[in-house]
Amino acid sequence: MTTLKNLGDLIDPKADPQQIALIGLDGKVGTSETARQYTYAEVDDVARGVAQALLSQGFQTGDRIAILAANSVPYIATVLGIMRAGLIAVPVNFKFPPALIEYVLQDSGARLVLHDQARAAAIPDHIPRVALDTPAFDAWRVEGSTPSYIPGDDDTALMLYTSGSTGKPKGVRLSHAGQWWTVDTRRKATPLASERALIAAPLYHMNALALAFLSLASHATTVLLPQFTAAAYIDAIGTYRCTWLTAVPPMIAMMLRERDLLARIDLSSVKVIRMGSAPVSASLLTQIHAIFSAARVINAYGTTEGGPVVFGPHPAGLPTPTMSVGYPHPLVSVQLLPGPGDGPEQGILTLSSPGLMQGYHQRPDLALPFTADGHYITGDVFRRDAEGFYYFVGRRDDMFVSGGENIYPGEVEKMLEQHPAVQQAAVVPVDDDIKGTKPVAFIVLRAGQHADAEQIKQYALANAPAYQHPRQVWFVDALPLASTNKIDRHQLLAEAAKRLSLDPQHAD
Repeated sequence: MTTLKNLGDLIDPKADPQQIALIGLDGKVGTSETARQYTYAEVDDVARGVAQALLSQGFQTGDRIAILAANSVPYIATVLGIMRAGLIAVPVNFKFPPALIEYVLQDSGARLVLHDQARAAAIPDHIPRVALDTPAFDAWRVEGSTPSYIPGDDDTALMLYTSGSTGKPKGVRLSHAGQWWTVDTRRKATPLASERALIAAPLYHMNALALAFLSLASHATTVLLPQFTAAAYIDAIGTYRCTWLTAVPPMIAMMLRERDLLARIDLSSVKVIRMGSAPVSASLLTQIHAIFSAARVINAYGTTEGGPVVFGPHPAGLPTPTMSVGYPHPLVSVQLLPGPGDGPEQGILTLSSPGLMQGYHQRPDLALPFTADGHYITGDVFRRDAEGFYYFVGRRDDMFVSGGENIYPGEVEKMLEQHPAVQQAAVVPVDDDIKGTKPVAFIVLRAGQHADAEQIKQYALANAPAYQHPRQVWFVDALPLASTNKIDRHQLLAEAAKRLSLDPQHAD
């Protein structure tokens, strides 16, 4: 019987301890001299001190410890330390409103919150806390060498909360065993030992946390921004010659608007850009290749519940089509559940792998999203081509029916973003007395380009079925982002309703 490894022990004790593990930046363009570099020995020391402090204070196996902070090196080391002690790390979305943060802390049963000073006011008074960015954190850590907790098959390492777009956020329980499988599988496919990764997405989100784990396990160097801003991201790539980027499409779209900065910064170091967490359009891919001419773009797919290991290269060596997320990974079972309006090769993706979540934390009110044979039901609609490649169509929850026709906003957005003047498009439904709902669009134009609403509508009519064309087109400077850096569709729905109520003559 193989002894399971603790997920907190990602750092290889046999590798060079003086290798730079993490470079923590302050996020301000032009102030890279204030960056703090941490060796693997230093990260390991912080993680050990956190684990010893938690053990010395009497916390019990399985207790939940929350982290409420912007990205930082102590944040990552603290997550490792919590898991080493046999406790469950709960990264909390600090962009939630205070009431929702309080809900997550209460729902998780967090017995302690490790936080940064900027987030201190959001913590209820009755929960003990320690500030990561003060001398108190250094004093709180404890010297010692107690071995890491040895997890069992079902021991939970992490609990990540969903964004709460529908109902209250749900705590996704992730095991040591499942996450180690994910790290090992990714490392075999894409070793990062010789790469320099850049992380700017929030560590409370799987996109960033999974890359941090992979990078640490690969003994690579990672550059870490506290939060994403387009200017700081571009500056970090040039200053630290980053080679591996992971991002969601809106982050890249925001970068593309920084034309002056892009013209000044050398981005030739970038070799790989892994796009995930939201669909990427052909137009955006074209623009990415124009700026990062030497980079390979990976159109990836993953979920918090199912992990980032789902698709990969074709077993016969066929090249992955531009808009495809790939062919099912050989260690992952994938199925499609057709729904109303779906053809035989389209449906909701279900998947099964060792990296699946254990379930949701104390949510007996929710039906488990698994099929009878143990496949996780993602809620994401995919299409499969004749060669077995998969293509993301849209969230089933985002789909709406207009005059009896199913409309997936993502498909309409990809079409609109092919217009030469359009940088980003977001499509949402509004009520309609005749058709039930109808599509409207928010458009961000490319810098220096112009188009009016009628031109966008005519382009849609010429390039897609008539029922998909947006009945209203509104131009905006930027699209609102949710806390995961995805487009905030709920805010756009509210904005569309508001605009129509103020301008009723254009409501039809």
